[in-house]
Formats: sequence, C-alpha cells, structure tokens
Amino acid sequence: MEDETPSIRDMLAVNLRAARTARGISLSELSRRSGIGKATLSQLESGGGNPTIETVFSLSRVLEVAISDLLDHRAGGALTVVRGADVEVLSGEGVDLRPLRRIETGDGVFEVYDQVVRGDAPQRSQGHVGVEHTIVQSGSLLVEVAGRSVEVGPGDYVAFDAREPHCYTASEGPVHSVLLLQYRADERLDGRPHPVLKG
Repeated sequence: MEDETPSIRDMLAVNLRAARTARGISLSELSRRSGIGKATLSQLESGGGNPTIETVFSLSRVLEVAISDLLDHRAGGALTVVRGADVEVLSGEGVDLRPLRRIETGDGVFEVYDQVVRGDAPQRSQGHVGVEHTIVQSGSLLVEVAGRSVEVGPGDYVAFDAREPHCYTASEGPVHSVLLLQYRADERLDGRPHPVLKG
C-alpha cells in the first residue's frame, strides 16, 4: 500500500515554522520582510489558508531556504511513485506547479515539478536560488530572463540562473513542461553559503 502524501498546507505549516524558528524570526518580522500579513502567516503555520506560488517564493527568499525545504516531506524508499492525481497543485498568477520530488546528490539538490503555464497571465519571479531547467512537452513558451527573451516549443530545453528576474508566458494557450530546479544545498540568494535546515 502506498503512503498518503501530506498536503501542501500540512508540509508548509511544519516547514515554515521550523525555518522561521531556526532563524529566530518572529511572525511580525517575517510579515514585515515578506510583505505577507501576520494573520496570513499565522494561518499558514497552522495548516490553513491557500498558499500560492508567489507566497511560497517570497517566504523562500526571505528565509533563504529552498522552495522544497518549505514543501517537501522527504519520503524515501527503493521505489518511489508519485501519482499526478494525488499531488496538490500550487498555483500562481499564470502557472500551476505540482511538486513531484526532491533529489539530493552530495551537496546538490534537484526539485522536480510538473508545470503548466496557463496562458491567462504571465508568471513573474523576482528571482530565487538555483538554476531553472525547463523542458517543454507541449505548447509554445516565452521565457524572459533579465531583459532577454526566447521562445521554446515541444522538445525544447532552456536553462538560466534563477537569481535573475524571470517570466514565463504561454504564447498560444497552455504550455505543459517539466521544471527542474538545481542548486547547492547550502546556496543562498546572494551566492554565499548558509546553514542548512535540519529536520
């Protein structure tokens, strides 16, 4: 029998509280730094609310932790099966992400996501740690990074330094892709190492 996967809200509640506590930051201070209301943060730490991509990315930047440090439950085993229908979607302005797996190799980390760029709005990011690797499965994706843009289609691959401001836009309807986020376990947004959270 397969283990039940905890919800995004449950994982975020536990990991957000641990990350904030490890850095000695109060809810009020985290609210000030992230621009997210204190009541909303309290609700997220209690396993409530409806976290968005923008919220999780903002918390990741402020707490200087990887996105998967906030969302991962670190299940292990010889055979890992992640059923798409069982994974909760994390939505943003223009993207739906399903976090599928965090892979650690030595001091490197890969986060694997099923990504749908919906086409109703661009998905912008101010930047975060790592290198983004995107493999388009269907549709036409416009990728903008630090003032440069490229359009990629089915079978195409694009990668960039995710610390740079970037944007995904579906040019002609929804785009289905695989997103890999690669970074060092000790990497911070400014490139300097920081202590890794211990679970």
